[in-house]
Amino acid sequence: MFNKSKPFDNGPSSGLGIPPAPEPTPAATSTPAAAPRASEPSRPAASRSSSLSTLSAGVKYEGNISGAGELQVDGSLKGDIRVVRVTIGEGGSVEGTVHADVLEVRGRVSGAIVAKQVKLFATARIEGDITQEQLSIEQGAWFQGRCTQAKRDTPGANMLDAPTPAEKPVAANAKADKVEAKPAA
Repeated sequence: MFNKSKPFDNGPSSGLGIPPAPEPTPAATSTPAAAPRASEPSRPAASRSSSLSTLSAGVKYEGNISGAGELQVDGSLKGDIRVVRVTIGEGGSVEGTVHADVLEVRGRVSGAIVAKQVKLFATARIEGDITQEQLSIEQGAWFQGRCTQAKRDTPGANMLDAPTPAEKPVAANAKADKVEAKPAA
C-alpha cells in the first residue's frame, strides 16, 4: 500500500514528488534578437532586491538613515532618510527630510521631500515641500506644502543629485552606507 511509486520518484532522496532537475544543454549560439523567453512566474516584491531594509510596524525609530539600498517604512521614524528607493507603508510615518530617487507614500511624511519620482497614494498624508522631477498624486491623498518641479537643466536641480564627498562629511572610520536609526524606548 505504501510502496507505490510516485511520478518523478527517482530515488530515496526525491520521494516528495519533485521533478528532477533538467539536464543542462550546451549553449546554442544566438543573436540578440533571439526568440522571447518563456514567461517566468512572478516573484514576491520583497525578493526583487537583496538590499531592502524594513522598519517594522509598531516600532518607533530615531536617527538618520542613509545608504544605496531600498527602505520600507512601516513603523515611525524621527529623522532624515537618504536612500535610492523609499516606500512608506500605510501605517508608516516619517518626521524629517526624505531624499530618494523613487519615493512611494501610502502613510505620513512631515518634512521636505526631494526625489526624482514621487507617487502619493490615496492614503498618503504629506505636510512639507516637495521637490521632484515627476509627481503622481492619487485621488484622496492629502498634501499641504509647496511643490517644485526640478528638471536636470534648471537651477536647483542639483538638489536631486546625491551629495558630493565634499558636501557630506564622513568620519575616518565610517562606512559609506550607514544606518543610525535606533528603536526609541
